Amino acid sequence: MRNADCNHNHNEIELIKEITATIPSNEKINALSDFFKAFSDPNRLRIIQSLSKNELCVCDIADIAGMTQSAVSHQLRYLKNINILSCRRDGKSIIYSLKDSHILHIFGEGLIHISEEKEDTHNA
Repeated sequence: MRNADCNHNHNEIELIKEITATIPSNEKINALSDFFKAFSDPNRLRIIQSLSKNELCVCDIADIAGMTQSAVSHQLRYLKNINILSCRRDGKSIIYSLKDSHILHIFGEGLIHISEEKEDTHNA
């Protein structure tokens, strides 16, 4: 659908079709949106950082993140439901870990990005 107010000369119809063909399905876009929502909460980020070093139980994550066990359990459920965490039973405890290295990579790239942004602001 074209915006009637656009004054740009649209001679790039093939380019527009090519770009449009690369856009993921609505289902994938919605799943990606949910995935990135996991990184929008400071408590979830603390949990991801904690689990970047080792697999941990709820009480260890709570101690590291400075949260109650109840709050940690709530966030762990959320992260597990969107496929960011794995868990396994060890006796009476459930041990959590990051699902794969992609999670840590995205977390790390975000940290690099915000660090560069702050450096750029200071150099301006």
